[in-house]
Amino acid sequence: MNPSTTTIILASDHAGFELKEAIKRFLRNGGYNILDVGAHDLVPDDDFPQYMIAAAMKVAADIKGETKAILFGRSGQGEAMVANRFPGVRAAVWYGDLDRPKAKNVEKPQPNIIRLSREHNDANVLSIGAGFVNEDEAKKAVETWLITPFSNDERHERRIKQMDNIE
Repeated sequence: MNPSTTTIILASDHAGFELKEAIKRFLRNGGYNILDVGAHDLVPDDDFPQYMIAAAMKVAADIKGETKAILFGRSGQGEAMVANRFPGVRAAVWYGDLDRPKAKNVEKPQPNIIRLSREHNDANVLSIGAGFVNEDEAKKAVETWLITPFSNDERHERRIKQMDNIE
């Protein structure tokens, strides 16, 4: 992914605000174009759907598929649920390793989940559970997610078309 031609939409509520701001600086330093759709200030009782809707609409409107979004909330779950209501949006949730035991044939759950979301599902939105990860973990996950390409494997393309109700 070419940072200079890729726009990254960022969105968060109060629970993800600080991590969003840190990742925004990280991505700008990496040369990415950033569009922050809010929250722009820390408001302890704000509601996340308005920000996630704004981000998802931008991703859904990009027919070239060059726009990606990263969402931040306490768990990342509700944020992804909102985003996934929009056609063409494929939001994956990530909330760190959490010392989960290794699954069979998987080196480490954390990076593989990030990679698989891109390689198999062409995820264009990453929803991060800010209540479960620190800044360094989030930077590593975001970097991995952004540099991992979609596999273009026929079976994965077919499944994405089914998800998007194209086939």
